[in-house]
Order: sequence, then C-alpha cells, then structure tokens
Amino acid sequence: MKVTETTYETLLVDEVKPGIVVVTLNRPDRFNAMTDTMFVELEALAWALDAEDTLRVMILTGTGKSFCPGYDLADADDLPGLGAIGMLDQQERAARALSAIRGLHVPVIAAVNGPAAGGGFSLALQADIRLASPEAKFNAAFVRIGLSAGDLGTSWLLTRLIGPAHTSEICFTGRVVDAAEAERLGIVNAVAQDVVADAIALAEKITTNSPGGVKMSKRALQANMEVGSYAAALELENRGQALLTRSLDMAEALAAFKERRPPVFVGN
Repeated sequence: MKVTETTYETLLVDEVKPGIVVVTLNRPDRFNAMTDTMFVELEALAWALDAEDTLRVMILTGTGKSFCPGYDLADADDLPGLGAIGMLDQQERAARALSAIRGLHVPVIAAVNGPAAGGGFSLALQADIRLASPEAKFNAAFVRIGLSAGDLGTSWLLTRLIGPAHTSEICFTGRVVDAAEAERLGIVNAVAQDVVADAIALAEKITTNSPGGVKMSKRALQANMEVGSYAAALELENRGQALLTRSLDMAEALAAFKERRPPVFVGN
C-alpha cells in the first residue's frame, strides 16, 4: 500500500495486516495534542487512503498512554489575535480533517488507548466503532476553556450516539467520563485490555466479508442518519442492494454457500 511509504510529522501509518492500516497520532511529548500540521496531515492521509483499492479497515490510536487531549494549548495563545476570518479558516481546516476521517469509504475503528478530550473526543467520535482501554477517559472540555461543545461535529455525533439528555449533561458540565461509563452509555462498543490488538482482531472479522457489501453498508448507515423519512432511507437502501447484486462478489458468495466453502472476494 503506497500510503504507508509516506512520512508524516505527526502520524505513523502501518499496514499491520493486508488491507488493515493502523494510524497512530504521534506527538508523545505533547500527549498527541492536535496542531494545524496534524489537521493538514490527517486530511491528506484520509484522501490518500481513500484512493487505495486494497484498504479494508482503518484503525486510529495514539502513541503512549494518551489518545488525544485536543488542540495543543501551547499554540492557543495566538487564537484570539487571528480575527474572525482567520479563526474561521483554522476551524474549517480542523473540521475538514475530521470529516475526511469520517468520510473514508471503509470502516474506521478508534482504539482509544488513553484520555480523549475536546477535539480528541471529537476525533474518536468520527469513527464507526470505538474500543477503549481501561485507562481511557472522555471529556467534552470545551466549556472549561470558554468554547462551545458545538465543535468538530461533537454536538451532532454525540447526540445521535447517546441521546440529547446525556449529551447535554456531559457537555454542560465538562466532566470526565471513564471507560466503564462510556461503555454503559454507548460512547464505546467495548473496553479492552489490549485495545489495539482487539481492534485488529475486529478488523480481521470485517475483512472476511465482501468489500462492496461493507462499503455500501457504511454509506447507508451514515447517510440514513441524515435523511428525513423512512421512505428516503428505503430508497437509498434499495439502490445499494441493486448495485451489489450486479457485483462479482455477490455471485461468489452464493457459489461459496452452495459449495460449502469460504468465499473468495475480489472487491467488485
């Protein structure tokens, strides 16, 4: 995979299994805090990965004992002086990066290995699936630094994940949610002792299925979070199924079932 040959300043990229790429936030001296460079690199990486035909699953984690504490406050002193347009440019740069991660055509698993606060929490929310280590903590800390929880998709994603009441309480207080509570609320799918290893094992299960089926499933699940009616959801689902029944993988799946053997998918 060509993207693994690229060197990044703030990220490590490793294809740990065929089609499974682990992306590691890599600023251990700053607990993997976000910078403008990280936003630019995340967006560029997402676009590069999306162009890789062999990509099946992306796993996102952090170096060391932290996932990501949000924007690096060492760089925040300049923010008030940027002006409205300058700040909007910076905000949109960050939003594009996180949106690009969410928009990958393959499943994204966040292996949250430690604290995820502010923008780091927002980044974890972009994933389709979240696993957490016992040391993971989540904090929508925006109000504690004079900002709004309406940041980088948090107000939209968290509300749909756990409902408006829990989201409001977490965001208005800025309190910390530990891994056990995060699992109970549904912020994470599971708590795992070796969160990256468990994420890779989950990714391997996903890769046993047809690439097209998984891709269209992700598209349907995300798009139908935004449609306004059941009829619109059915229309989108119908189109996806009609396309997939024309694929070689659908024919292979049926043949494998009849012949009592594992299917060999080719991705089209």
